[in-house]
Amino acid sequence: MKAIEIRNKYLRFFEKHGHKIIPSASLIPENDPSVLFNTAGMQQLVPYLLGEKHPQGNRLTDFQKCIRTNDIEEVGDNRHLTYFEMLGNWSLGDYFKEESIQMSYDFLTKELNIPAEKLSVTCFAGDDDCARDNVTYESWKKAGIPDDRIYFFGKKENWWIAGEEGPCGPDTEMFYDTGKPKCSENCNPACDCGKYVEIWNNVFMEFYKDKDGKYTKLKQHNVDTGLGLERMAMLLQGKETPFDTELFSPVMDKLKELESEENIASRRIIAEHLRSSIMIINDGGRPSNVDSGYILRRLIRRMTRHINKLGIDLNKLPELIDISIDSIKELYPELENNREKIKNVLVEEKNKFTKTLKNGEKEFEKVSNRLKNSGKDIIDGKTVFNLYETYGFPPEMTIELADENNLKVDMEDYDKLYKEHQEKSRMGSEAKFKGGLADQSEKSIMYHTATHLLHKALKIVLGDHVNQKGSNITEERLRFDFSHPQKMTKEEIEKVEDLVNEQIKRDLVVTCEEMSLEDAKASGAIGLFENKYGERVKVYTIGDFSKEICGGPHVTNTGKLGHFKIKKEEASSAGVRRIKAILED
Repeated sequence: MKAIEIRNKYLRFFEKHGHKIIPSASLIPENDPSVLFNTAGMQQLVPYLLGEKHPQGNRLTDFQKCIRTNDIEEVGDNRHLTYFEMLGNWSLGDYFKEESIQMSYDFLTKELNIPAEKLSVTCFAGDDDCARDNVTYESWKKAGIPDDRIYFFGKKENWWIAGEEGPCGPDTEMFYDTGKPKCSENCNPACDCGKYVEIWNNVFMEFYKDKDGKYTKLKQHNVDTGLGLERMAMLLQGKETPFDTELFSPVMDKLKELESEENIASRRIIAEHLRSSIMIINDGGRPSNVDSGYILRRLIRRMTRHINKLGIDLNKLPELIDISIDSIKELYPELENNREKIKNVLVEEKNKFTKTLKNGEKEFEKVSNRLKNSGKDIIDGKTVFNLYETYGFPPEMTIELADENNLKVDMEDYDKLYKEHQEKSRMGSEAKFKGGLADQSEKSIMYHTATHLLHKALKIVLGDHVNQKGSNITEERLRFDFSHPQKMTKEEIEKVEDLVNEQIKRDLVVTCEEMSLEDAKASGAIGLFENKYGERVKVYTIGDFSKEICGGPHVTNTGKLGHFKIKKEEASSAGVRRIKAILED
């Protein structure tokens, strides 16, 4: 069964069960500083999981484009992916464990025709904080899973929370038995031997964990599920890896045809990083040295290194891009319209990195000469790491050049430094998600509202060509990207500040209405990212000044915002400016 068929079956199944289909959010989050990319379907639903009413109702389903960066260096094995698609269904205070489990079981066994004996499940075993999840256990038995395929584990395996505090609860995970023999008598779904493959996770948010570690029951119980499309396609097609499915195989075959050095790990890295880069660029991402732009740059450069490693002409990149897009455009039709833009960004970044590689070779020559002049023949790990980190020069190239120059390389020292670097990167990535569902503070809500005022003020001062291109909000400041061809003058900045502060002083009432997307457009509401909206939307009106389609939340009156101050105005990318501003007491 092809991936597109699995996705369509999923959405139609849950639509029949009263769920409204909502569009995928962009890979690059709007107004969410907690992550570099959207990593799960729940991110766009944070306000609604916390109790706000969703305009589409309390049963939702979608597919969500996701990027997870923790395991970039692991890509190349038979299972790790940076980009993946997550299918999900949600209950926002509607159905709970029993109905969720029955629907999951029915979809797997009746829609995907997976034999029931292939399925095993896990439940929360309970601890001092929260009791054993017997409701989930009984629900699986009622659905049709026997006792000997129901397993209980602790919080490490069967508990979900975003960050250190906030809504949380037990989850239940579904596993597909690949038919491989058990690795031991104790082999079970928690084992990593490959016999059991996790395919679906249903999270039951029924508790709130406060900063002191105390758990209390939530008033609104939610269900949040996630099923990985690539993994399910692999299993249903009887393939060994996702790279053997139609999502990757055309690129993998072309790489094998072009390569002069046989290396399946390099082929996987190229195919995966190419697809991930295509999807990020498609959603507006651009290579840079910070945040999501840095991840994109890292993916492209790692891909380029491995194209070199296979001995493939880098001028073949446009052809590889076309093959990759053609492989997935049925899933993402918008790629066709962005094909040339994607090519231009990838080729330009590849060309920049080619120059970087040349600079790295020059730097290596300096290192080599220094060592020879001092009578030494070992390149220390710090130098190898510096060549990699500063010049993007692959350690395998350093080893190759060292061998040609009768030099040795201290790779043990390098590996130690590299592992330390990986750990710092991973900790930094995890810290980005620390806020999670608890990151809807009063201050961040104030900044959400201030962003609407800023957007309208920019249109008034600079012209109607101004449109939001992105934003990022924390408790300390707002960051707002907008279309404008040149640097703002000091006078323009002051006019914008004055306009925003005038609306704050007017203490305008902020109201919210739910309506169809068409009615919202007819009312004059600004739609910032129209392709992300469903049939019904929320429109926030700020007095007689601003009207925008937005998920919220917002303050009730502008008088609560304090004093608005622009701290910096700068270039973000070609034709896009960036403002950083604060609210002062």
